[in-house]
Amino acid sequence: MSLRALLYRRPSEPSVVQVVFDQAIYLVRLRRHRQARRYTLRIDASLREVVLTMPPRGSVREAKEFAQKHGGWIAARLKRLPEATPFADGTEVPLRGIAHRIVHRRGERGTVWTEESSCGDRLLCVAGGPAHVNRRINDFLKREAVRDLQAASRLYAGELGVTIRRISVRDPSSRWGSCSNTGVLSFSWRLILAPSFVLDYLAAHEVCHLLELNHSPRFWRLVTRIYPQYERAKVWLDIHGPDLHRYGLPAARTADEI
Repeated sequence: MSLRALLYRRPSEPSVVQVVFDQAIYLVRLRRHRQARRYTLRIDASLREVVLTMPPRGSVREAKEFAQKHGGWIAARLKRLPEATPFADGTEVPLRGIAHRIVHRRGERGTVWTEESSCGDRLLCVAGGPAHVNRRINDFLKREAVRDLQAASRLYAGELGVTIRRISVRDPSSRWGSCSNTGVLSFSWRLILAPSFVLDYLAAHEVCHLLELNHSPRFWRLVTRIYPQYERAKVWLDIHGPDLHRYGLPAARTADEI
């Protein structure tokens, strides 16, 4: 929240309101935005939460009434989210598009590594106590994402003769990648869960933005030049991309958890 927006926020103002629909309670996070002109709702898929954006001078009462009015929409959209899959012993997680089963190896040394079982299953092994499994898997996947995205981005940057200032990996809710006008590329770490051709496409896409900060015909000619098979990756993301947001996260909170 910006400093200017904070000026309109009362110290005792809640950050979350509850919406009741069909005997369930849904938590809605309030967010003021200085450029907002009306109340809007959206679902943050990466956090599996409902976010209500308010105008700077909007009231909590009006916000709650607006959210309650759209209780059916909230319930339906949350229900449409893929079932959350935490990083836990026995869970299957895709790594570069290949299913790996998480195996907790409490007594072994190390952190996280991959191996193949005697029957050919791909395993993602985690050492340490049970409380550390989720964090260690998360950290491992982010490191792998950084490594793959750096290698792919530098490869395509070399083909175009452009310079990348920095590459960062985050967990945005609605974008797989972005490029700033200062040469900084940002990506979702969840791309490491997708097949490698998808990650390669996103790296090529954002590198092309270093020359064209738009989606003009010239931009797509650049993409075609360095990654001709990009349509295949776009189709994969359209179909399977939303599913990647369910890994490593708790389920959406309702009345049963309040």
